[in-house]
Amino acid sequence: MLAVWIGTQADEVFPYALALRRPLRLPRRPCRCYILFPSRRHLGFRSAPIYVRVAGAARSSESPRSMRGALGFRSRPLCGCGHGLARSMEATHAVKDRIDLTEKEENIFGRLLDVVRHFKLETQLRVAGGWVRDKLLRKDCYDIDIALDNMLGRDFCEKVNEYLKFVGEEQQGIGVIQCNPDQSKHLETARMRICDTWIDFVNLRSETYAENSRIPTMKFGTAEEDAYRRDLTINSLFYNINTNSVEDVTGRGIQDLKSGRIVTPLPPKATFLDDPLRVLRAIRFGARFDFELAEELKEAAFDEEVKTALANKISRERIGHEVDLMMSDKQPAKAMAYIHDLKLFYAVFTFPENPQPAVPEQCDRYCVLHINAAWTLLQSIGYSIFSDEQRRLYLYASLFLPVRSTIYIDKKSKEVPVASFIIRDSLKLKASDAEMVTNLHVACEKFVDLIPFLESNEDPEDLKVKLEDEYLEIPPASTKRVLAGLLLRQIKDFWRVALLISTLLHPKASHTCDTLNSHTELDRRREIFGKFESAITQLDLDHVWKMKLLLDGKAMMGVLQLKLGGPSIGKWRQRLLKWQLAHPNGTTEECIDWIKQSQAKRQKIDCSA
Repeated sequence: MLAVWIGTQADEVFPYALALRRPLRLPRRPCRCYILFPSRRHLGFRSAPIYVRVAGAARSSESPRSMRGALGFRSRPLCGCGHGLARSMEATHAVKDRIDLTEKEENIFGRLLDVVRHFKLETQLRVAGGWVRDKLLRKDCYDIDIALDNMLGRDFCEKVNEYLKFVGEEQQGIGVIQCNPDQSKHLETARMRICDTWIDFVNLRSETYAENSRIPTMKFGTAEEDAYRRDLTINSLFYNINTNSVEDVTGRGIQDLKSGRIVTPLPPKATFLDDPLRVLRAIRFGARFDFELAEELKEAAFDEEVKTALANKISRERIGHEVDLMMSDKQPAKAMAYIHDLKLFYAVFTFPENPQPAVPEQCDRYCVLHINAAWTLLQSIGYSIFSDEQRRLYLYASLFLPVRSTIYIDKKSKEVPVASFIIRDSLKLKASDAEMVTNLHVACEKFVDLIPFLESNEDPEDLKVKLEDEYLEIPPASTKRVLAGLLLRQIKDFWRVALLISTLLHPKASHTCDTLNSHTELDRRREIFGKFESAITQLDLDHVWKMKLLLDGKAMMGVLQLKLGGPSIGKWRQRLLKWQLAHPNGTTEECIDWIKQSQAKRQKIDCSA
């Protein structure tokens, strides 16, 4: 039996010591083979050479596909969005046996223990939830939540300030966050800075939910009660500061971390009906850590009662917040695939009534296919080309690309893009997010028209018509620069985002949704993007939206000898913009001469008529 590590860089495979006691030769006959691959990387999405570590040296293969076949990979579709790798054994994840504290964490926890000892409190201080999980997974975490077993967070913070006064140090302000079920705040939280770090303090709690309500009845609870009321076993772990130990009260948290499983402490259906948002949290953490959703959890998520509760009991703001966290996380495409596979797409992303044209029957599948293709493309090019905000809106625009031409009529009889409705009204995200996604859809369609023009040495007539102006003659060599410049001034520093999205649509007849995620399409899109990003850069158009016109409105009125402005000045400003794009080195004097000559030419034509 062999153990094999797959990676896309040689340095990915050398640091990993495989569990082989002696060198083994590759057998000539079939044998069972354990395939170990980097978490959150999908070999099928990459065209770079891959490296294989088998009992020693690393060696490269020219073809990822041939290597997949040689190693006996089996592929299965992920809701038709790509390929997953079938694992021949249950996944195991590296989980530490103990928590190693940083110097700052030691100082924070030491100060808290000083308070307990000074006032002879019997309080047990426990760090709860995500900090414990991430520390055990060797991940950095700076969000520290302290759970108290016998007092409110506000009361303990006041004790901290009393101690600071006693030792002659500056007291800190205390912030109290009241209960707010709409924002998932079911009990009071106190905040204060300790060692220049914000720390949250809450009490351990036990909660029960009334029927048809997600607002729980709260009371002081034990560590066990608090752990079992949490959403997932991997989030139910405590780090006891008093004893310097990890507490796995449910007895399953650490094991589920090691096996990479998303499980609820209590039966999943009851857990989800108590707070249906936990379905989306399970999806988010499953995607983030590349963990498997437990079968019983998936069955509960499929349940119609749970879907109805998610749609009716949870505010759109809370749903939108969870989706936004998924989009900003490490595996957004996988999270959307989970939402689709669990038949939750239309509960999460609600559509307006009577869209025009009607939304296609498999719209949810098409949307997830597009975000998967977009995410794979971005991974292959490199995240660094986009800021975090650009990456986030790139993903939203890609997800809703199949409905980019679909509109609905709002209460003011105005045509509104369906994508804008989903972002603004369904997810309750910022209006500026909806506006930018709409702008990206418009811009990417324009890029689809522009790409063949940039490819060709000829000037297509349909695009030249857009620049025709009786006052303006654009040199043929400048046509590309003018057209591209006008588009970049509309979309500004999101032009690379729009260009990358446009590669999913160009050429329009080159693929269907079923071939959207093929290796050939990925290579073609990457080539198109690189080629035309370079072309635009060579045209010296990057940051062209910051270019100022050589003449302001008042100066233009003087040149044209006009006493009043009006629409004509707006038209001349557009002409001036095109002239400057066509003549990037033009001076103010040359611009004034052009305006005067154009105006005289037009007046001469009018007189002869």
